[in-house]
Amino acid sequence: MDDVLCGLAANPALPPELVDRLIAVADDDLARALTDRVDLSHPQALALALRHEGAAAGLAREGRLTAADIDPVVWPDAALALLENGAGGPEWARLLVGDPDVLRRERLAACPGLPPDVVDRLAVDPEVRVVAELALWAPPDLAARLAFHPHTEVRGAVAANERTPPGTLAMLVTGEGVPPARWCQVCEREATPFVHHSNCPRPTCHLWPGAACDGTHQTAVHGMYEQALGNPATPVGVAAGFARHPSMPLRLRLAARPDLTPGLWRQLSADPTPGVRAELAGNPALDETQIRVLAADRDPEVRRRLAFHPRVPLDVLGPLADTARIGSTLPPRIAAATPTEVDELARSPHPAVRMLLAERRDLPATVRDLLAADPDAKVLKSIAGHPGLSERQLRAMVDRHGARVIARVAGNPDASPALLEDLVRHDPPIQRVLREVAAHGAATPPALLGCLADGRGRRAAAGNPALPPRSLAGLLDDDDWLVVRAAAANPSLPLAVMTRFVP
Repeated sequence: MDDVLCGLAANPALPPELVDRLIAVADDDLARALTDRVDLSHPQALALALRHEGAAAGLAREGRLTAADIDPVVWPDAALALLENGAGGPEWARLLVGDPDVLRRERLAACPGLPPDVVDRLAVDPEVRVVAELALWAPPDLAARLAFHPHTEVRGAVAANERTPPGTLAMLVTGEGVPPARWCQVCEREATPFVHHSNCPRPTCHLWPGAACDGTHQTAVHGMYEQALGNPATPVGVAAGFARHPSMPLRLRLAARPDLTPGLWRQLSADPTPGVRAELAGNPALDETQIRVLAADRDPEVRRRLAFHPRVPLDVLGPLADTARIGSTLPPRIAAATPTEVDELARSPHPAVRMLLAERRDLPATVRDLLAADPDAKVLKSIAGHPGLSERQLRAMVDRHGARVIARVAGNPDASPALLEDLVRHDPPIQRVLREVAAHGAATPPALLGCLADGRGRRAAAGNPALPPRSLAGLLDDDDWLVVRAAAANPSLPLAVMTRFVP
């Protein structure tokens, strides 16, 4: 693998004639890098596809090769890529349905608009995984038919398919009206009863740890229940039977449903497992009354999930922000706050609330400046990246709180070149500052040169067009392959250097 050539393949400034020369010598890695170029001409795309079959599939998927360019016998994966996009003719599907490669038939089963005769052949494919893939995307009538398949893997796929009729889903969950499955992935391989050991020494064994079958396919049936409970088309009356099920994963799936009845909500809000209550706290269908009840939960994960609920009242969010350890991620409720609410939040007695508000990047200048003068370092750390702050404000933050805010100041999009140079010279050096400055659009050559001492900073600096050409060329011999690729992909790399490396 030549990292310089792979980097050059991604360089937007590489002239077309050098792109042609790279195509002529492309191996697997180089072909993948060239496929990502947005400026490939159609002749170049064809030449690359002829050079590398994997590139043909990628180019077809992105629409840069059309059905007229593809011979499905020569490039079956490219033909599949077009079929996945809804292109290609029915004769391609009829050819690929007989492909000996099970992976290709499995991909074909997920394609839209297949001819009925192809669907019928896929529905009786000898590989159950192909039929399961078909069931996962099947229209209602076909999904209802495949619910009677004798293998649990197919039934599980039907249970996950949101186009499966509600009556069929109810039938799969209750077992009424459908004969018992005959096989699962365990009993088709092992004599039952069997429990797969978590440290199975067999290198060719693909059963998951703990998979078991005593003749009832219990692990596979449990998985089918999980899929059905996560399917919004499953009737809530059928799902309600799992509210007191001993399986926590099933109760988790139930707690996430948006159609919970008041009775189900009451049962799940008293669930003894904190994870179930936390899943319930994240349910977008909760109303204000339910949110206020859960806000009193003693489990920190319940309160953390509740803090990110889009309808959490602001008076509830304040105490949650203080106690739930929700970090600095902007909660949806604060992101959607009205101008009046923003003014109130900026004056909140809860520093954590002011910190979260400061993560918004669309604050009015008055609110932004108020938060930029906040006495709490957490608030300043959040507001430091806000556009529109003056150099004076940014320097004042560094003077007051130093290392606690300096990296966020370095990442401010309006940080001046002079400020960035000063931040790079901070004693002692702060690695995250070097990394932020290295990727900054206003970084000067002196600032970038100062970032080369840090490994990750050097990677970012190598891709910055402001790095001096001589230093940039020197990084092509770096010991870190990521630095080499970034430098080679830098559009400021001199043409003479590019030409020297291309065969």
